[in-house]
Amino acid sequence: MGTAIRKRRLALGLTQEQLAEKADLHWTYVSGIERGIRNVSIVNLFHIAMALDVRVRDLVKF
Repeated sequence: MGTAIRKRRLALGLTQEQLAEKADLHWTYVSGIERGIRNVSIVNLFHIAMALDVRVRDLVKF
């Protein structure tokens, strides 16, 4: 999931700080998610997906 978030963020030309601001999160939290060292709640995942203009299922591999 972190890789999908990073790829989409970079495709949109956003920094971690910009994504965090759009999702109302701290940039260190976004960094941890992208690196796979932080767990993410469904609520925060929804905020990230909205900030990246994608569906949650586009970020999650089943």
